[in-house]
Amino acid sequence: MEHPSIKIKHTPGKRLFDIVFSVFVLIAWAPLFVLISLAIRLSSSGKVIYSHERIGRGAKPFRCYKFRTMYKDAESRLQELLDKNTELSEEWRLNRKLKNDPRVTPIGKFLRKTSLDELPQFWNVLKGELSTVGPRPVVREEVTHYLGEKAEKILSIRPGLTGIWQVSGRNDTSYQMRMCLDEKYVDEHSLFLDLWLILKTIPKMIFSKGAY
Repeated sequence: MEHPSIKIKHTPGKRLFDIVFSVFVLIAWAPLFVLISLAIRLSSSGKVIYSHERIGRGAKPFRCYKFRTMYKDAESRLQELLDKNTELSEEWRLNRKLKNDPRVTPIGKFLRKTSLDELPQFWNVLKGELSTVGPRPVVREEVTHYLGEKAEKILSIRPGLTGIWQVSGRNDTSYQMRMCLDEKYVDEHSLFLDLWLILKTIPKMIFSKGAY
């Protein structure tokens, strides 16, 4: 259910663009989807597609799809890693990510650096759970413990596949900076800004700086 205290912003033009763009990508890039699926299947055991709960517009939860980039026991190994290594624990606390995550498979490292692991999220876009451009999709714990009063603004629009933070250093940015950039997008978003951010995302995928 959508959170009653969050005022939902409706942008029909943005939604129409998302539908057209996601259909184009899902059809045009279908051969790439097949190749990536085969590479994952042949390189490690487990499902090809990984899904995880994210909190979307209006604080409504949904399953966010990605190509699997970790070994299948990754979730159970995380707490064990954090308990054994104080540096990793602090890195996770600050960034919600690990730069040299031992749970990531070899093919997964390539997919993450190029952001190809996120291609299945165009299905989320088509379903209306994500937008092509928007704030980062967050997990429930982030809403509860990190977003605070910023949640009302950031969750007023659909989260996106890409956004300002992805073209501003990606994972090299601090968590606080990511929230500020998400707020900035909510305040300034437009079709022109979306097109500019999509164009800026392409070289970021190719050169993969700040991605892990």
